[in-house]
Amino acid sequence: MYRCSQTPRKARMPHCQRGVAVVEFALILPILLVLLVGIVDVSLALYDKAVITNASREGARAGIVARSPSLTDAQIQQVVQNYLQGALVSLGSTLALPSVHIQKGSLGGDVTLQVTVRYTFQGVGLGSLSASLGKPWVLQSSTVMVYE
Repeated sequence: MYRCSQTPRKARMPHCQRGVAVVEFALILPILLVLLVGIVDVSLALYDKAVITNASREGARAGIVARSPSLTDAQIQQVVQNYLQGALVSLGSTLALPSVHIQKGSLGGDVTLQVTVRYTFQGVGLGSLSASLGKPWVLQSSTVMVYE
C-alpha cells in the first residue's frame, strides 16, 4: 500500500495531494459559470420586464390624454415602440421584436384604453437555451387607463 509522506523541509502539502485544488476547481467551475450566467439572465429579464411595463404605461398615457384629434392605434404603437427602441437589452438580437396590442373598452361606465406589450426574451445563456428547447421566456405587461 502506498502512503503519503510529508517532507520535513517546509511543512508543504503531502506529495500525493499535489494538484487536488486544480481538480476540485475544475469540478466546481461549470456549476459556478451556470450560476453566474443564470443570475445575469434573470437580471436582464427583470430589467426588460420593467422596461416593457413602463412602455405600456407611456402608450396608455399618450392614448388617453385629452387632445383633438386623439391618437390613433398606430400612433400609440409608435409611442410604445419609440420607448422600447433604445431601452430594451436585446444583446444585438433583432429576432424578438416586441408586439403591442391596443384594446378599447369600458369599466363601470368609463371608456378605457388597454395597452399590452409582449416580448420574447433572448438572454445570454439560459434564456437562449430555454428558447431553443421550445419554452421561450415571454415577458408581458398590460396597462389600463380611463379616458379623461
